[in-house]
Amino acid sequence: MNFIPDSVSEHTNVYDVLKERGFIEQTTDDEAIRELLGKEKIRFYIGFDPTADCLHVGHFMQVIIMMYMQKYGHTPVVLIGGGTGMVGDPSGRTDMRQIMTIETIEHNCNRFKGLFDKFIDFDDDWKYQGNQGVYEPGKENKKPEPGKAVAVNNAHWIRPLNYVEFIREIGRHFSVNGMLRAECFKQRMEKGLSFLEFNYMLMQSYDFMVMARDIDCKMQFGGNDQWSNILGGIDLARKECDKQVYGMTFSLLTTSDGNKMGKTQKGALWLDAQKTSPYEFYQYWRNVADADVEKCLRMLTFLPMDEVRRLAALEDQEINKAKEILAYEVTKLVHGEEEAIKARDGARAAFSGGDLSNMPTIEMEKSKLADGMGVVSFIKELGLVPSNREGFMTIEQGGLKLDGEKIMDKKFMVTEEVFKDSKLLVEKGKKKKVVVKLK
Repeated sequence: MNFIPDSVSEHTNVYDVLKERGFIEQTTDDEAIRELLGKEKIRFYIGFDPTADCLHVGHFMQVIIMMYMQKYGHTPVVLIGGGTGMVGDPSGRTDMRQIMTIETIEHNCNRFKGLFDKFIDFDDDWKYQGNQGVYEPGKENKKPEPGKAVAVNNAHWIRPLNYVEFIREIGRHFSVNGMLRAECFKQRMEKGLSFLEFNYMLMQSYDFMVMARDIDCKMQFGGNDQWSNILGGIDLARKECDKQVYGMTFSLLTTSDGNKMGKTQKGALWLDAQKTSPYEFYQYWRNVADADVEKCLRMLTFLPMDEVRRLAALEDQEINKAKEILAYEVTKLVHGEEEAIKARDGARAAFSGGDLSNMPTIEMEKSKLADGMGVVSFIKELGLVPSNREGFMTIEQGGLKLDGEKIMDKKFMVTEEVFKDSKLLVEKGKKKKVVVKLK
């Protein structure tokens, strides 16, 4: 099932592969981790709190890390945060997360596992058997099949916790002064950090301790914003279980100007086709800045590094070839080859006036245009602009085309006669294109 070809790297140690692709940001011990990953096939985990019912491109970076580790024989443990999700991680946040009901958390947890199945091969017969009395060690029902990943929900050991007991047994190992110096809390101190969120570091550290104790998990991976939480878990595993475990963090996927990638006008760039269509997904990567092409090819595709460097070195109009390959490769990985081809062909058609059948299509009732519809109301109805004001500005700046014709009249009326064979190509700027089909 693993999508990574053998040609992805000449290295045999996954540490060297991850280093070569530019993933590794921080480790607790470079030499020890490289040696460990070279001589043993270990279990490692990455945690995912179910803050939504779908994965977005920020999660996808972590999924790719797991795919590399599985490719080189290690066992990914996907930790779904049915327990920690009840609090919410303050790392990287400027505000408090919305508190979810247990029903919502359970729904999101169930959805997450199905999405991971698209990318990672699981041993679904493996189960974590919960610990009795919270602090008694839990166990697994069997050893995972070689080369297979496993999934566990930290609701097993987080939800049954008695708070006073937890603070006595686990909280005593944490210094408040040390916690306040952690980056995950620093950026929240000015606007206010709730006591609920302050507990998150203890809970995530407890996760690592339980995983090390019960299923011999030797490493935790995470985004760079998880560094303080990972260190807390390493320290707790040593103090409570006398276990030596390690941590590694990865660069967040950011643009050349430092902003997080994967944010669109509609919100997050989702991996679910129902939330972000394959065409929209493709177009996002097709339109990344020139300066971001090399990073995206390196981190989000499995092209060999020689090919990555060749494509990234293209200049001027030639760089668009690299962007098209990037968009195709990432879309193929997330949505499959058929959808990637459709998205690519649809994008090409939009720019060349060819076959529009593969472009995103919005259906509209003919009756809505019976008396004509103002062009600004029309593009607002399609979701191409959020307000009338932006619609007027788009037209003033020459950014609207209907079937290739620039619309400069802000009072232009869209009628059924504007459509050819009941279809109309609507373009807002260079990046937003949609076919409207009358029914």
